[in-house]
Amino acid sequence: MTETPRQELPVVVIGAGPTGLAAAAHLLERGLEPLVLEAGRGPGAAVADWGHVRLFSPWRYDIDRAARRLLTSSGTGPGGWKEPDPDALPTGADLVEHYLAPLARALGDRVRFGTRVRAVTRQGADRTRTPGRERRPWLVRTDAGDLLANAVIDASGTYGNPNPLGASGLPAAGEREAGEFLAGALPDVLGRDRQRFAGRHTLVVGMGHSAANTLLGLVELAEQEPGTRITWLIRAGSPRRLYGGGSDDQLPARGLLGTRLRDAVESGRVTLVTRAAVDALSPLPAGEAVRVVGSGRRDGVDGPLELVVDTIAAATGFRPDLDMLREVRLELDPVVEAPRRIAPLIDPNHHSCGTVPPHGESELAHPDDGFYLVGTKSYGRAPTFLLATGYEQVRSIAAALAGDRAAADDVRLELPQTGVCSSDLALRAGDDGTVTPEALEAARTEVDSCCAVPVSPQPITIGAPPERDELGFATGVVHGRSAD
Repeated sequence: MTETPRQELPVVVIGAGPTGLAAAAHLLERGLEPLVLEAGRGPGAAVADWGHVRLFSPWRYDIDRAARRLLTSSGTGPGGWKEPDPDALPTGADLVEHYLAPLARALGDRVRFGTRVRAVTRQGADRTRTPGRERRPWLVRTDAGDLLANAVIDASGTYGNPNPLGASGLPAAGEREAGEFLAGALPDVLGRDRQRFAGRHTLVVGMGHSAANTLLGLVELAEQEPGTRITWLIRAGSPRRLYGGGSDDQLPARGLLGTRLRDAVESGRVTLVTRAAVDALSPLPAGEAVRVVGSGRRDGVDGPLELVVDTIAAATGFRPDLDMLREVRLELDPVVEAPRRIAPLIDPNHHSCGTVPPHGESELAHPDDGFYLVGTKSYGRAPTFLLATGYEQVRSIAAALAGDRAAADDVRLELPQTGVCSSDLALRAGDDGTVTPEALEAARTEVDSCCAVPVSPQPITIGAPPERDELGFATGVVHGRSAD
């Protein structure tokens, strides 16, 4: 087989979400030719699916710098691109309409929609073959045929690969057969999917921001539609981690989310079951409801759990689809399935903070040179990804691919502080999830191991003072993320 020189080939980016399109913009600035392959019909297909959800962060944190420069210089219509109000909070639909769609248009035919990637490998070599491997181009197999690439940046995300409802990482008995009763992580409760929930009993499973958004939508629906009932199952012993820092959160929309949810539980509008495990799902004979069997703690008492519900909102998080990468030599952490060097920074067993030390190309590199996992997929099963992190990841990678090692290693990240580390609060909170002023002050002054930086009421800068603009900081579901 004749080998094509790698340097003459484009850099293939898998996925046209926020991180993937930002990668293309940075590659262009570096004089490299990107080719973005997107399985969906348009940019930000996963984001569009939860378009009704409002982000926690204003526009100033949601737009990548290189993308902004491309949009400003190219224009995307008769009047050019108009940057949104930096202080406004966009919905997912806004993000697609006013940012991702114009950015895709600016990239032109460098973005191919309706092109699903099935596998990635080296041209003419499986993962076991070593001699001359680094000279071989990448081969990207799609439904439309094979493509060759100088490098591959996988920004395909995790949104289409949810975690199961069952315990131990496996589906509950009958979970696949009960698929018609599963509404996904972020149904549009007050809009598109309203009739599915109005006047019915909904079970929400999960303890991330996806679950919180769905629960609060159901609470509002119950005020309008009599008979609407809400049960919330979490695997943890308390929801205090999701309740968070409340008014001490520097992103007010996120702090308000936790406060409102706690009020809904305490008022009885949401029935909470903690330490829950779903063992089996079985549709009733009439096919209009499903029986959920398992165990949990209700009103302080542990015991068996049996519910009959109309719909289940499964907000149990997501995991990366690694099947298409079986022929790539990856170096992944055995716990979270993230690149080994960044795994200790994001492992949810130890880290649940809104601050993550910055990382770039060096931390994301794998034994197979020229291949990178970025965005939510780079975090594996960890739920702590922030949009800003993805933008800095691809900036660093683009610099490295262009041969600018100094810029690739000069990784900087500015994020709004979360107020307090949720792990700190969980240790200091009472049984009702509240934190005394004294405990809050202690959390502010300590350097927690999961954060590696002191908690500050001001935005923190990790690394040298950035010359660049502020980077994006977005809800945990920008990437379809939900922490369980």
